[in-house]
Amino acid sequence: MLQYTVRTATLDDINMLLTFEQEIIRAERPFDETLDKDPISYYDLRQLILSDEAEVMVAELGSRIVGSGYALIRDAKPYLDHKKYTYLGFMYTDTDHRGKGVNKAIVDALMLWSKSRGIHEVRLTVYNDNAPAIRAYEKVGFKKHILEMRVRID
Repeated sequence: MLQYTVRTATLDDINMLLTFEQEIIRAERPFDETLDKDPISYYDLRQLILSDEAEVMVAELGSRIVGSGYALIRDAKPYLDHKKYTYLGFMYTDTDHRGKGVNKAIVDALMLWSKSRGIHEVRLTVYNDNAPAIRAYEKVGFKKHILEMRVRID
């Protein structure tokens, strides 16, 4: 199995990360008819990289970035048994490296970062029809928890 290096992203990585963001949007567009027309952006990557409450990580093979993800500390609902949780997002793996442990390496690193911040609850969202992503998250221990539903009432 290939050995991927996971490290904290820097502002020097921003161009590649912006490319990854557009690939995520392109891949998710078939699952969400409510996405606006291009160009759109999901993330303020610069702010996430600079934030003390977030950690953006990249996976590298040699000097090539092949994956990304972030962890963002959020306040939990007041009725839950935890005050804070980590939300994972910006999970992307280059198509040539899917199924080779990149996602797991990034998730593991983000979970370690969360633990180092005293956070033990980690959540993410995924489109219900995105079976490959659901399988990838289940492989690293995530379980389906809640389903958000919507309706358009034109």
